[in-house]
This record gives sequence, C-alpha cells and structure tokens, in this order.
Amino acid sequence: MPGPAGFSYVVRASGEVVIHHRGVLATTLRGDAAAEFVAEIEGGDEADAQELMARVTGNYRRGNERTAKHHPRNRE
Repeated sequence: MPGPAGFSYVVRASGEVVIHHRGVLATTLRGDAAAEFVAEIEGGDEADAQELMARVTGNYRRGNERTAKHHPRNRE
C-alpha cells in the first residue's frame, strides 16, 4: 500500500513551518513543534517526510480504510 503523498512544506524566516497538502494549506507549526519537525525531517528520506507531514497534519490513517474500501461507491 503506498504511503501518503502530496505534502510539501516551507520553513519561514521566523521559524514557522507551513505545510501544504496538494497545494492547500494544511497546517502551520510554530515554536517547539516547528523545531522538532525540522529536526525530524532533516534525518529522513522523502517517504519518511511524507509520513511525518501526514501525522503532523492529522491526515493519517483513521482505521476505517478497510471498511470504506468495500463501500458500494468505492468499488470499481
């Protein structure tokens, strides 16, 4: 199963981190949260970065994926 994708981030001069998902603002991190995010993101690869941004924004697995997969509107 592919991981989350479509996230990007910008570190502002003020230290804020702005995270976008598919071009739409997802969240802004400030202070300690921003510093922790930058420290974690520097140590990993792109896949790790995408997962981290998904977790930070709350756009992460919610546990209903299996159920939703079988819903009639989601069948192909």
